[in-house]
Order: sequence, then structure tokens, then C-alpha cells
Amino acid sequence: MVRITVSIDVPDLERATNFYVAALGCAKCRDEPPHMTVLFAGNVEIYLLEKAEGSSPLLNGKAVRSYRRHWTPVHLDFVVEDIEASLASVLAAGGSHEGGDSGEWGQIAYCADPFGNGFDLIKE
Repeated sequence: MVRITVSIDVPDLERATNFYVAALGCAKCRDEPPHMTVLFAGNVEIYLLEKAEGSSPLLNGKAVRSYRRHWTPVHLDFVVEDIEASLASVLAAGGSHEGGDSGEWGQIAYCADPFGNGFDLIKE
């Protein structure tokens, strides 16, 4: 059996922990000093990893970490019961709302955390 965890690079561990707990209802499991906090959301552990802006995420490469808004083909979807209330929590905690869509399948809000990491709120 495979177990999946999620890792999110952030420049400020305390601010990130506060955001994911307040905005998305994640539960803080533990701190792993000196630069990691583990959260729990649903059945997934989320590892917040404090990494400096401009540091390299690759052993061999020229890419550097940037905490401006960025796009990645892999992102998190948080399935919520009340998308309006969840979106209000995201905004109050310092996240951003970048639009959305809806249809017979449900409703989606495109969001980002305060560090540029995108995620979606989904109401099925």
C-alpha cells in the first residue's frame, strides 16, 4: 500500500502554519525542528518546510525558489462543505482568490496561500 503526504515550501513557517490552520481547518500534528511543521487534513499529512526565498530546490539545476504567485501542474484541492465560508477564511488569513467556476458537478474557487502556492476550494 502507498501512503501519500504533501510537502509545501514556505519562507515563514509560523505564518504558514497559522494560515493553513485558520484558513483551511488543518490540524497541527507536530513540529519537527528546526524547519518543519506537520499538519493533518482529512487523511493526508501536509509537511510545511521552511525554505529561503532564492534557495535552490534542485541539487543540479539553476531553478530557485520564488514565493511570488506561481503555477504548478500539481496542486491541492480542499473539498469543503461551504465554499463561501471557506473562501472568507482564506481571505481573512491572508490568502487570495483568483476566480472560480461552477456547473452541475459543483463549484470551485481558485486560490493561493500568502506565499504564492495555488490551491482550489471545491464544493461537490
